[in-house]
Amino acid sequence: MKPLILITNDDGVTAKGLRALDEVAMEFGDVVVMAPEYNASGLSHSITSSRPLRVREVKQAEGLSVYCCDGTPVDCVKLAVEYFCPRRPDVVLSGINHGSNSSINVLYSGTMGAVIEATALGMDAIGFSLLHHSPDADFTPCLPFVRQIIGNTLERGLPQGVSLNVNIPRLPASEIKGIRICHEARAQWNDSFEKRVDPQGRPYWWLTGKFVCDNPPETSDEWALRNGYVSVVPIHPDFTHYSAIEELEDQYR
Repeated sequence: MKPLILITNDDGVTAKGLRALDEVAMEFGDVVVMAPEYNASGLSHSITSSRPLRVREVKQAEGLSVYCCDGTPVDCVKLAVEYFCPRRPDVVLSGINHGSNSSINVLYSGTMGAVIEATALGMDAIGFSLLHHSPDADFTPCLPFVRQIIGNTLERGLPQGVSLNVNIPRLPASEIKGIRICHEARAQWNDSFEKRVDPQGRPYWWLTGKFVCDNPPETSDEWALRNGYVSVVPIHPDFTHYSAIEELEDQYR
């Protein structure tokens, strides 16, 4: 039996990166796509609980079923696994995202929210992102690495409770040096809200910000990306800081 691969994203069902990912995934098995109907970037791990979800069938072809949902990327994973996949997926893929999800961006990313949800449900999962925000980005240079990582995961699996955050530099294929296993670089967004006034004279605020990551270590994803490597960061949904437990226990004895 062919592997079953579930795919979602946060850029929406019409995103070019999603189409690139499902084309590669079909080389390995049967594919079910359940993607947000509209752009859902930045929704992180949010779910929809205050209204019903609606699903629309987009395409049916041999080995490929495409649906869109008017919810979040995490909604897409939950709903697809329960109702739209003929069996439990062998791997869940998210992306290919238009733009970086390296470093602290993993906290805000709908792409990675879907990956973490799949991991919490006990499935292998990978998020792919290309450092190119354009809706018409060229995904061709990154596809050999996407293909390699999917194939390796299906063959060998991932450590229990671990998923992969894969980011790919915006470079020609000949300039990408290879894959590096990394940790997240310490970085932050220096956010600011720009105050504006609408035509009716009512104020509103628009979020802006600057990504700050100075001198990332060579073991980090930011260093890898800046130096022409694909970064692969193993992540997991357990946020516990285990080394702090003993120190905190001493404070409360």
